[in-house]
Order: sequence, then structure tokens, then C-alpha cells
Amino acid sequence: MKFELDEEYIELFKLLKVMGIAESGAHAKTLIEEGQVKRNGEVETRKRAKIVSGEKIEVGGEVIQIES
Repeated sequence: MKFELDEEYIELFKLLKVMGIAESGAHAKTLIEEGQVKRNGEVETRKRAKIVSGEKIEVGGEVIQIES
């Protein structure tokens, strides 16, 4: 999956919601809190982490490549 950034960054929980991985913002935050989200290969637990172009997010077998 690819996500095209139209701003400088997107917050992690918003990305999961926009990409349809999470059903809601609350669901996205739960996934992150439970350690189910990896950012560039490492677990990311900050819900509002600023995701920028070039990063890779992994959740439940899905991989999102961030592009600008």
C-alpha cells in the first residue's frame, strides 16, 4: 500500500484511520497502544507520531509506504 502525503506529515493514528486499517480513531489508538504498529521496523507507541515521506508503517501484515 502507498500513501501520498499532501502535507509535511500525518499523525500515525490518522494514517491508520485514513488507510482503512483502523475502523475509527479510537481503534487506531488501541492498535498503537498495544504495540501492534511498527515504524521503520521498530514498534511505535506514540499515537501522534509525525509520519513523513520515506517511512514505512507495518500493521497486522499490511505495509504502508509513505510518499510525497
